[in-house]
Amino acid sequence: METTMDLSALALTPWEIALRMLCAMLIGVVIGTEREYTHRPAGMRTHMLVALGACAVMVTSQALFYQYRIYGATPDPARLSAQVITGVGFLGAGTIMKEGPSIKGLTTAASVWAVACLGVAAGGGYYAIALIGTVCILPAECPDCRDPDRGA
Repeated sequence: METTMDLSALALTPWEIALRMLCAMLIGVVIGTEREYTHRPAGMRTHMLVALGACAVMVTSQALFYQYRIYGATPDPARLSAQVITGVGFLGAGTIMKEGPSIKGLTTAASVWAVACLGVAAGGGYYAIALIGTVCILPAECPDCRDPDRGA
């Protein structure tokens, strides 16, 4: 017995796409502003672009799914977003520098990667995950929360 699912309610409207992109932009601005304020290599613009790019990939992936399902194809919307996670690792690696015995830029690299993940969540329409994730990242980057013996 074959069952079918009605996915017509899942179609992306221009307003839904705009909301997802604005959510991703907000995530990048909030997290990136903290990084810029503490004079880190990747600031607000970088974080915003990473979040927007990740969101656009996820929205595109979902749109491709909706577009081609009517022909019987079963594309996986998660495939493109999985590549974002891998690709952003290379971007983050560029912010990590070894200076003598210490390593600098690791938190910036992690924040760029996390922003990409949150952008994917926003692009998928998972606003609660995206916004709560943003709030949860902020304490980890708080300049006043750093170990005073370790330095900035």
